Amino acid sequence: MPEPASAQAPDDAFIAGYAAAVLQREFGLAASKVTVSGGVVQVDAATLQSSAGPRLRTALSEIPGVTDVRVREASVPATAAPGLAPAAPAAAGRPDGAPPPATAVTQDEGGQVLPRSNLFEPLMADPRWPRFSAAYRYFTDDPDVEHAGAVSFGETFSLYRNSLFGGRWEIGFQAAVFSIFDLNSDSLDLINADYWVGIPISYRIGDFSVLGRVYHQSSHLGDEFLLREGIDQSRRINLSYEAVEALASYDIGEEFRVYGGFSYLFDQEPSDLKPWGTQAGVEYESSETFAGGHLRPIAAADLKFREESDWDMDLSLRAGVQLESTFLNPRRIRLLAEYYNGSNPNGQFYSRKLEYIGFGVNVQLD
Repeated sequence: MPEPASAQAPDDAFIAGYAAAVLQREFGLAASKVTVSGGVVQVDAATLQSSAGPRLRTALSEIPGVTDVRVREASVPATAAPGLAPAAPAAAGRPDGAPPPATAVTQDEGGQVLPRSNLFEPLMADPRWPRFSAAYRYFTDDPDVEHAGAVSFGETFSLYRNSLFGGRWEIGFQAAVFSIFDLNSDSLDLINADYWVGIPISYRIGDFSVLGRVYHQSSHLGDEFLLREGIDQSRRINLSYEAVEALASYDIGEEFRVYGGFSYLFDQEPSDLKPWGTQAGVEYESSETFAGGHLRPIAAADLKFREESDWDMDLSLRAGVQLESTFLNPRRIRLLAEYYNGSNPNGQFYSRKLEYIGFGVNVQLD
């Protein structure tokens, strides 16, 4: 008589359907073929070699009954049957007597409203990307703040997604507040808050993705800071602007990503604020995990060059670990050490230079 654990073990057909659902619903990957035999999951190379590959491997390996996750080079045929249900197995078993493998196929479902992921992945080291975060920062040579608390509340939401030219496009909504507090003050004075809102349009085909967006930013000094510094409201810089930005990104295998783009400000205040800027960066997300598959090493560098600062480089470096679990998908939790040197990104102080080191946590939708 078989042991209860064996009797209750998920069969290959269950695993195939579960894995296909993970691919499509959690990672937004369409037209992917999943084959399962003896608990071994095989997925198309193009799927696992995307930028989401490392996290996808982790998610698939955590499915009950999965013993291994492998790459299959063949792609899904265009005539594959749609849906997530496993395909019916052949009537006869394989020559070695083992049951035939179970398969499931995810298909392009056309238009999607409020998909759970984003086609253009967030920029890890960009200090002004909408995300939920909290960090301690030591400002090395700032005249007003030495020990700072940096908090942001923001997210990118995909509103609608559909197919286009063999890839997928989407329109979304972004919003965020970026705030800096003086941790040395008695009441943790709010120094500056930047309010940010934008409309992004993204496109992805294979390893290549692009994002274009129009956004608004306005900056405001904290009341406690105004009072303690005795700043005359009539002389305060009311920084505000609209901007257009275009970014392109390319995934190099499972671990690396490079990106670059430009931005242009308009309707800016002060009116003499120079409009042009460029940006580039590289990101690393290890294919290996530690602590039982729950910690993944990550690192990134972001470089910005602004006409307003005579094209001097703003350098942002971040490195740390990403927490991994199917429970967290499609969100990421990252514990990061930070370094920044360049123009002050906190709106009201844009004309100053800033250098800081710090550490913090951020939570973000893929």
